[in-house]
Amino acid sequence: MAPEAAQTVTLALDAEGGDQAPGEVVAGALTAASAQLRVLLVGRPEVVEPHLVDADTRYVELVPSGSAISSHDEPAMAVRSKADSSIVVGARAVAEGRAQGFVSAGSTGAMLAAGLLVVKRVRGVKRPAIITVLPGMEGPLVFLDAGANADCRPEHLLEFAVLGSIFARTALGVAKPRVGLLNIGEEETKGNELALGAYPLLADPARGLRFVGNVEGRDLLFNTADVVVTDGFTGNVALKLLEGTARALLLRVRSAAEGDLRSKVGGLLLRPALRRVRQVLDPEEYGGTYLLGVRGLIVICHGNSSRKAIANALLFGAGAVRRGIVQAVSEELGGL
Repeated sequence: MAPEAAQTVTLALDAEGGDQAPGEVVAGALTAASAQLRVLLVGRPEVVEPHLVDADTRYVELVPSGSAISSHDEPAMAVRSKADSSIVVGARAVAEGRAQGFVSAGSTGAMLAAGLLVVKRVRGVKRPAIITVLPGMEGPLVFLDAGANADCRPEHLLEFAVLGSIFARTALGVAKPRVGLLNIGEEETKGNELALGAYPLLADPARGLRFVGNVEGRDLLFNTADVVVTDGFTGNVALKLLEGTARALLLRVRSAAEGDLRSKVGGLLLRPALRRVRQVLDPEEYGGTYLLGVRGLIVICHGNSSRKAIANALLFGAGAVRRGIVQAVSEELGGL
């Protein structure tokens, strides 16, 4: 593989996906695009072109679509019936090899459906999973499934552990990722039927995983494991709870710093440190979550993503492509 800095990556971007599309999405694309990162902006020309006036578009190409999928559409039906939508056209660019990945802040359900129906699963993958990178106290950690599979069987969590380990090695540079199972207690006998069934599969030495046991929710951000797996329902609830808690905590600190004179002075002194904390906890720093297990990198951003989040999602996605995550998944999951 060519050195990361030398390899040009092409990513498709849903210009009409998200609450702040197309303005913020196009701005994010223009921020991230470069000679090493070319962006295919997918959207209706009459909607997108006004935001490209007077912009440097050397590394951005408009790929026309004819419609858009909204959050009110039934995802799978919309993907099947709206073949000219920005999500389907973007996914098709990956399936046809014109792009190495696809980024969207649009409907998560439609992105999942497009990943499965258009891009297709990697051979050996039964359940593609949404992976997110969490800001652990000692560095980033991988958490999945963050919402793709609400109902799971134990063997699916085993597959998630393999997917997460591949991602941790290739995207985060963790040589031997430690795998943990999100549970209500550390003991092997704790948990529901899913956790009890998954534990022996993860612990089986024949699987080749570095399993460290159960991880309680309170320890999730303390790097007791490099990869933490759970079902998509629990994972999505946990992820949104973390994001909401971080936002509420920062707002409380800001409110406390606006009290009396002493609080205001203290707030001024703490501002640089609080800014750094905010950068670590801000989900926009990571850009989005990643659907792994399909034949191309799929990046799913928050619906309210700003230009900063879109740009970061593109940059992180390009890095993941350069590190060969999809190829690694294909190679390692073939015999699972």
